[in-house]
Amino acid sequence: MDQVEDFRKEAHKLVNWMADYLANIEQYPVKPSLEPGEVYQALPDQAPEQGEDFSQIFHDFQKIILPGMTHWQHPSFFSYFPANSSFPSLLGEMLTATMGAQCMIWDTSPAAAELEEKVMDWLKPLCGIPSHWAGVIQDTASTATLCAILTAREKASTYQINQKGFGSQTYRLYCSSETHSSIEKAAKIAGIGQENVVKIAVDHNLALLPEELDKAIIQDQEAGRIPLIVVATVGTTGTTALDPVRPIGEICQKHGIFYHIDAAYAGSAAILPEKRAMLDGIELADAYLFNPHKWLFTNFDCTAYFVKEPQALVRTFEILPEYLKTESQGVKNYRDWGIPLGRRFRALKLWFVLRSYGVEGLKAKLRHHVELAASLAKEIDAHPEFEMMAPLILNLVCFRFHPPNLPNEDHESLNQLNEQLLKEINQSGQAYLSHTKIRENYILRVAIGQTHVSHKHVHALWKLILKTQKKLANF
Repeated sequence: MDQVEDFRKEAHKLVNWMADYLANIEQYPVKPSLEPGEVYQALPDQAPEQGEDFSQIFHDFQKIILPGMTHWQHPSFFSYFPANSSFPSLLGEMLTATMGAQCMIWDTSPAAAELEEKVMDWLKPLCGIPSHWAGVIQDTASTATLCAILTAREKASTYQINQKGFGSQTYRLYCSSETHSSIEKAAKIAGIGQENVVKIAVDHNLALLPEELDKAIIQDQEAGRIPLIVVATVGTTGTTALDPVRPIGEICQKHGIFYHIDAAYAGSAAILPEKRAMLDGIELADAYLFNPHKWLFTNFDCTAYFVKEPQALVRTFEILPEYLKTESQGVKNYRDWGIPLGRRFRALKLWFVLRSYGVEGLKAKLRHHVELAASLAKEIDAHPEFEMMAPLILNLVCFRFHPPNLPNEDHESLNQLNEQLLKEINQSGQAYLSHTKIRENYILRVAIGQTHVSHKHVHALWKLILKTQKKLANF
C-alpha cells in the first residue's frame, strides 16, 4: 500500500483516539500507581531487526506506555503548575509536526519568523509589556533566564568573556530565597558559580525585601565583587509570591545592574486588568519572561521572552558560519536570539490559541480559575482543622491539615501528618497535588489551572481531602 495512504489511515485512527482520550480522560487515574522499573522491564532489550506493523506499535503504546503516564490534561491535575493545552494548540502542533520545518533563520521558513515576530507583538499590549521591547519564543523559562544571565555577563564584560573567557572577576547574581532552582542552575552553566548566587531574605508574604537587596549589593561592591544581575520573581513556584517589581528596578538602576523578571507562571494573569498591578515597574527591567505553556492553553513548550535591548541579546549569541550566510536583509534570524541553532515553529500553536479564544475568551478562562481557587480557600478557612499557609494571590492554594491537638511548635508531627495526607490523596488516583515547605512547614499546594477544570472537580477534591483527613484522624 502507498505510504501516504497508510499514513492517512493510521492518522485518522490516532485523531479519533486523541479525541476519545480527551473526552474520557477522567476515566484514568491522574497519577499511575506503579513501581520504578515496571515500564522499563516490559520493553524489549533490543530494537527490532525488522520493521513492525503500526497497529502492533500502537497496541503496545496503549498496553505499556499509557498506564504509566501521569495525565497532565486531567481536570483533577492540581500538582506543580499546569502544563495546560487546548484543542487549537493541539491542531497547531499537528501542523508543525507535519511540516517538520527547521526555523533557525528567516530563509529557512520566512512565514515562521514573521509570524513569531507578529505574535510577540500581539502579546505586548495584551500583557502590559513596553511597546518598544522585542520578543522571541524560547523553549522554557530556564532557557530564557539563562539567556538573560548570559546577556548580562557579556554586557558587563563588554562582550569579552565570549571571546576570551573569564578573567579574575567575581560576578554576583541576586534573587529571593523563594526563587526557582533554574536560577542557580543557570548561574552554574553561565560560569557565575552557584556560590555567587545571593539569596535575599523575604517578607511575611514571601516576597523579596528591597532594602536587603540594596544592602547585599553595597556589601559586594565594597568587597570588590561585581553585582551582575538581579532576578525578580513574579509568582514564585512555592506560593506565587510577588517580588516588588518597581522597588527592585529602582535599586538596579541606582547601581547599574541588569534586571530580569521571571513571571513564568503568573505572567499569563497579566492579561487581566485587575492583575496588571503585579507588573508595575516592568519598564525598569531589561528582560522579562512568561510561559504560555503554563497557563495560557498552549502546548509545552513555549516561553515568551522579551528584552529592552535586542541588540545586546543578539550580540551575545550571534555567530555566522559560511553555511548560514544569506542575502536576506532587514529580517530577524532568531537563531541569534537564543542558545540553540535549531528552532521549532512554536509561534503557530500560540497564534491558533490567541485567535481561537480571543482576548475575552482567555480572560474568562483565567478568571474562572481564580474564582475556583477562591472558593476552595473559603472552604479551608471555614474548617477548624485546616489552615491557609500563604496568601491567595492568583489560583494557587497553599494549606495544611492542622488538628487542634497538635501545637504549632510540633513541626515534625505536623509535617509527617501532611506528608501522609498528600501521599494518600495522590495514591487514590482521584487527584494529584504537590507540596512545598514554608519556613520548615510542610504545605500542600493546589494549582487550579487545568484547561477544563470546573467547580465539580474542585468540589470533588475537597471531599477527597476531608475523607482522607478523617481516615488519618482515626489512626
